[in-house]
Amino acid sequence: MKTAAQVSATRTAPWHSAAFRRFVLANLISATGSAMAPLALAYAVIGEGGGAGSLGLVLAVNTVPTVAFLLVGGVLADRMSRSRILLVGNLIAAAAQGALAVIVLSGTASTGSIAACGFLSGVAVAIAVPASQGVVNQLVAPEHLQQANALVRLPTNAVRVLGPVVGGLVVALAGPGWALTWDALTFLIAALLLNGLRLDAPVTADSPLSDLRTGWAGFRSRTWLWTYTVAGMVVVAAWLAGFQMLGPVLAARLYSGASSWGLVQGAFALGLLAGALVCLWWKPYRLLVVAVSGASLLFLPLTAMGLGLPLPAVLFGALLAGVGLDVAIVAWTTALQLHIPENELGRAASFNSVGERCAVPLGYLLAALAAGAWSDRDVLLVCAGLIVVTTVLNLCVRDVYRVNRTTEKPPR
Repeated sequence: MKTAAQVSATRTAPWHSAAFRRFVLANLISATGSAMAPLALAYAVIGEGGGAGSLGLVLAVNTVPTVAFLLVGGVLADRMSRSRILLVGNLIAAAAQGALAVIVLSGTASTGSIAACGFLSGVAVAIAVPASQGVVNQLVAPEHLQQANALVRLPTNAVRVLGPVVGGLVVALAGPGWALTWDALTFLIAALLLNGLRLDAPVTADSPLSDLRTGWAGFRSRTWLWTYTVAGMVVVAAWLAGFQMLGPVLAARLYSGASSWGLVQGAFALGLLAGALVCLWWKPYRLLVVAVSGASLLFLPLTAMGLGLPLPAVLFGALLAGVGLDVAIVAWTTALQLHIPENELGRAASFNSVGERCAVPLGYLLAALAAGAWSDRDVLLVCAGLIVVTTVLNLCVRDVYRVNRTTEKPPR
């Protein structure tokens, strides 16, 4: 196994690095379980007699620690070995999902016990997310970052297309407990793979609180970073409220219900996969402009449904939205890695993630309130309009055009 120094010294094209292949494989295996987990979790709650309220409680308890512990994860990612953090995060997630699988299979699950496992799983995710943002640029050369980021997303996007289908079959044939068991095993296998990376830890003499203050100061000082985060909050809130919350409702009313909505979700997932493929060969110079513009395509399926267009138009809009979103994610991740010093990357990523994750409950709440005053189709059109207006405003920020493709790292 290569040491961290050897890995750093041999940074080259992504697939030429055994460490990078190990990282991609760990992500892929973990994604196969994560794709099944939401469906299995829902049916685990239903199986113990819970309804929509119980499921909402479980999901909320899973989400809250993700937001609360992200900043902790960001500080840790800039103080400790990121591969070690990912190892610990995956082990915690494996323990949480394993415990959940045991209580479901034994028939002793309750809303409280399921929520407790979900809380622990949320903590694991929060700790690991900022560290995962900074791993790729420790494994490959700067000029290969975009390709590497696309390669990381490509297999996981493919799993998103097939995972829910396979998960549904597993839950239907064997029960949610076995799907959760597989999810736990995938976290454990990923942990074993990540244990072999052995990346160096950043050198710091500051206290964690001082690190957090320094990270916040760096976040605020970069106009392109905080404006993109604020814009992302609006876009994420509008997208989730329109697509995830109101989309199934309108699909039942305007089209053929669950089957048509399944097609829309599938078209969006295929778009994500296609977007990763696009990023393997297209290397735009203005990375942040592409990130902002690509995410704006999310307005397409919302507009199509809001106008009551035929299902093929909605499917085409969802496909383009998926392509645009994945191109935006890869471009944004690459820009972050190129323009944020390596020893600040974890904190910068955590502040960005906190902002966008806080938009999730906000979007659902505002959509629910608006639906009481307007029709669902009007709310969808408002959500689409918010995405377009936010994109235009973000493109008016001068700093957005300064974050370009460059291999020159800022000073530490």
